[in-house]
Amino acid sequence: MSEFKIQMRIFVNKISAERLLEIDKPIPPGQGQIATNLNIVGFNKKREDILEVPFIFTINYTPAIAQISLTGKALVKGAKEEIKKIYDAYLEKKPPPPQLSQSIFNVAFMESLLITRTLNVPPPIPQIQPPGEQKKPSEPTYRA
Repeated sequence: MSEFKIQMRIFVNKISAERLLEIDKPIPPGQGQIATNLNIVGFNKKREDILEVPFIFTINYTPAIAQISLTGKALVKGAKEEIKKIYDAYLEKKPPPPQLSQSIFNVAFMESLLITRTLNVPPPIPQIQPPGEQKKPSEPTYRA
């Protein structure tokens, strides 16, 4: 899909965040994983030039340290032809334009960074290792 000339306003309607690990227990260093997921729930045509795009953004930690969920919607405004193209692509089960999904992800991600600080849990940003501490590639677990 080509680049669309659209305007977006992104709103977060609901925030759910819970620290599952007791505050007096240390977070296990280096062995956990943080998974982020953006789920665009659907596209609702409000008018010929406006779409409402509800979304759910989640962050899950393994081991279970915390879980964070943001629910919201993006209001997408543009020319009738552009909104029609986006909506028709949705009806054809095609992925949303990268401009739309990336904008929603960026807003939800930035909001989640503030929440992780409040909960005192690691943010969902890859940890950078100093150059001297790079992991060596592991041996294969099987040989042919």
